[in-house]
Amino acid sequence: MQYPSAPQPPADPLADLNPRQRDAATHGTGATAGDTRPLLVIAGAGSGKTNTLAHRVANLIRHGADPQRMMLLTFSRRAAQEMERRVGAVLQRALGLPQAQALPNLPWSGTFHGIGARLLREYAGRIGLEESFTIADRGDAEDLMGMVRHDIGLAESRNRFPLKGTCLGIYSRVLNTREPLQRVLQDTYPWCGAWEGELKKLFGAYVEAKQRQNVLDYDDLLLFWSEMMAEPALAAEVGRRFDHVLVDEYQDTNRLQSEILLRMKPSGEGVTVVGDDAQSIYAFRGATVRNILDFPRQFTQVARVVTLEQNYRSTQPILEASNAVIAQARERHAKSLWSERRSSRKAQLLLVPDEAGQACWVADQVLRQRESGMPLKSQAVLFRTSTHSAALELELARRNIPFVKFGGLKFLEAAHVKDLLAVLRFAQNPRGRMAGFRVTQLVPGIGPATAARLLDAMGEAAQPAETLRRFDPPAQAAREWSQFAALYARLRDPDIAWPADLELARDWYLPQLERIHDDAPARKLDVDQLVRLARGYASRERFLTELTLDPPQSTSDESGVPHLDEDYLVLSTIHSAKGQEWKAVHVLNVVDGCIPSDMATGTQEELEEERRLLYVAMTRAREHLHLIVPQRFYVTQQGAGGDRHVYAGRSRFIGEAAAGMFDRITWPAVARDASVGDGPAAAPVLQVRDRARAAWR
Repeated sequence: MQYPSAPQPPADPLADLNPRQRDAATHGTGATAGDTRPLLVIAGAGSGKTNTLAHRVANLIRHGADPQRMMLLTFSRRAAQEMERRVGAVLQRALGLPQAQALPNLPWSGTFHGIGARLLREYAGRIGLEESFTIADRGDAEDLMGMVRHDIGLAESRNRFPLKGTCLGIYSRVLNTREPLQRVLQDTYPWCGAWEGELKKLFGAYVEAKQRQNVLDYDDLLLFWSEMMAEPALAAEVGRRFDHVLVDEYQDTNRLQSEILLRMKPSGEGVTVVGDDAQSIYAFRGATVRNILDFPRQFTQVARVVTLEQNYRSTQPILEASNAVIAQARERHAKSLWSERRSSRKAQLLLVPDEAGQACWVADQVLRQRESGMPLKSQAVLFRTSTHSAALELELARRNIPFVKFGGLKFLEAAHVKDLLAVLRFAQNPRGRMAGFRVTQLVPGIGPATAARLLDAMGEAAQPAETLRRFDPPAQAAREWSQFAALYARLRDPDIAWPADLELARDWYLPQLERIHDDAPARKLDVDQLVRLARGYASRERFLTELTLDPPQSTSDESGVPHLDEDYLVLSTIHSAKGQEWKAVHVLNVVDGCIPSDMATGTQEELEEERRLLYVAMTRAREHLHLIVPQRFYVTQQGAGGDRHVYAGRSRFIGEAAAGMFDRITWPAVARDASVGDGPAAAPVLQVRDRARAAWR
């Protein structure tokens, strides 16, 4: 494809690239035109990865590559569109094209799944598919799995069989990791291990159902593409169609995606992958760091490796601390990030007394930085697990500091947390129909109609606990109902000491949690966290009142900022923070048991991914980095010793050598009253109620 020469072409269209970026962009062109090796670009955090890849695509086109014969694989449609825009902008400058000049598009630019769907449609007749096949989204696939589960009788099991969503998750992981079902159950779904035989039967029936209905699910798009490439003639034919195959974020690919690439381009000629093994943190989605670690020797030619080490994001002291943490990785592509952004301010390693102190310090610090001119939106608080921010969320609400949380639900929005709080609210206020309606349906055998009948009876009852005890439930709910009635009577006892009532409610609720949710072990951590938080409040009434001051408004990452404020603090799991950056970053709970998580230290591979998580968190910071180490945590029911405080150790990933890269600060304990003040005297109850009614007359 020929393009008109620019009247005054720029002296060097790659002038804004540093030497390593230029090496990556020009590989196989110009002076290195005879080099047909595959290219691996190890792009360190903040090293201009997207800019480099865009310049490589543009440079290939400048040297005669046909955009129609280029495949660019990204991990979202938005990333593919952004890449096309950047490539166009580079070509516009490099070729001196006028603004009105049509730029070449990249028709084979998109996600692995999107490109796979196009190829499967095109080759359907040759691989045993009907061209009219439809693609089921996640919801449809779950529903189909549920129908098959019911049809073969697994929904009627005497013991609790995994729900349809869990079954689809197991099926998906087996396909994407290429691991046997037994291994997936053992490592990822241990609570489903007893059902291996039944799950095999279910998955076979699910595949047959899809084939009968001429339907592919999301995972089939990769599976069928890989199987198509297992046919040498087809693989060679498809491989010849594309002179260049470029893959972004290669550290996040799974084994199925790696198989596709290797089968399509066995020599590696024309293959470019870009990524960073130090930022491979999505094993829970089936990604494997082995793809990028093993890439150099997977093809018939040994790959060329270009490492981008100049960082354009962070100050040098932050990079020195980050380098020290990742340097201890067991296996990695060696690199040492550096920056021209010098600073005398080191990263800080902050010791605080406990989680309450941590929340107080972070709230103080973000306000202090806001007063010094740093907007809240330029600051972020990162954490390993969503529950780690619970105490901080309450502290921020107390101080009226707006925030938006990424990486799952707000703590108080999680269904199991709302369930347990509803038990307390119903005991506190027997006429509260919303709480009562939710709680009574937690009892097996109680449905909406029965719940409504009970609440009608309790509406004017002088003795709510006795009314509930005498209530006649359906026969199948009688046994469980008596246990619930006994709990309710205890919770209504005025002599019960807080937070013993919450602990009683928890003990009753945990069996319901296990019955309702397949991932009960993970959700139990939230329940335990709620009990720990309760210790900071003087009474049940004050606890419920303060939690209500932070009303849940946002239920997902996609719902936008749940505040009218023009400024807000960002709270995020580390996983959701990848690819982002902030002027100041605070990382919570940098202690063993949290980072690394005590649930992710079973294997060396899990431990190494935890190290990479901390590295990703640290490299999000531009100017200020604070790693916070609470020195003790309150733990409930620890053997015969009962409830007690345990002392936490600094994360094992920050040894003495790494700690030397930080300023170490001990924040003194500050006495704080977590209770709500009495405030001014309230107006007479009847007067307030009458006013409230009159407003709507």
